[in-house]
Amino acid sequence: MKGKALSGMLVALLTLMLAACTVVDLDANGKPIMPKDPNAKPGYSDQTPQQIAESSWASRVQQPAEKQALSWADMETKSHTVKAGGSESVFVRAAGTVTAFDNSNERERSLTMTINGKPVKVLIGPVLRGNAIRDAAGFRFEEFTNQVQYAQLTKALNRHAVKQLPAVDASWVGKPAQALLAVSMGAGTVEDVVAVRLQQGNP
Repeated sequence: MKGKALSGMLVALLTLMLAACTVVDLDANGKPIMPKDPNAKPGYSDQTPQQIAESSWASRVQQPAEKQALSWADMETKSHTVKAGGSESVFVRAAGTVTAFDNSNERERSLTMTINGKPVKVLIGPVLRGNAIRDAAGFRFEEFTNQVQYAQLTKALNRHAVKQLPAVDASWVGKPAQALLAVSMGAGTVEDVVAVRLQQGNP
């Protein structure tokens, strides 16, 4: 009787254990595919900087830039709130006339636009310097594995931005243009101005 009782208890225990198990799908290598934790914070440890730039461009750069961009005048006003020695980056929407196209350095080409009566140098690449896009988009160091990955994201975002721009050449000079920009500000100063979107014509 004791043997039968023990067997019955084992069967019941095994049944309970099986009932408690969640069936998970297996990947091509036979490893379980675990569902994402809905409360987990976003992380990029398993992605390359280029993958991060491509997968997050619409949600973290393009859409926020379109919705939250400041006017050039508001950006200049905001720059005066930046502490001495500090910096801040924001998205800015601007329109003006292209007065110069500089491709003397083929890797760091630029346009000069007259915005609110002032000449503004707009970087168009293919190599863009600075962290303006990354910082305006609100990427934080805590989201990344280390400083190297965080720094590499700057270059990946800049490269991706250049791919979104139209072909720009000397024919743009003298014509009106609209721009969506990432701007790095110092205390009362404008530092790097990077093109996120460009198009010819008036608003």
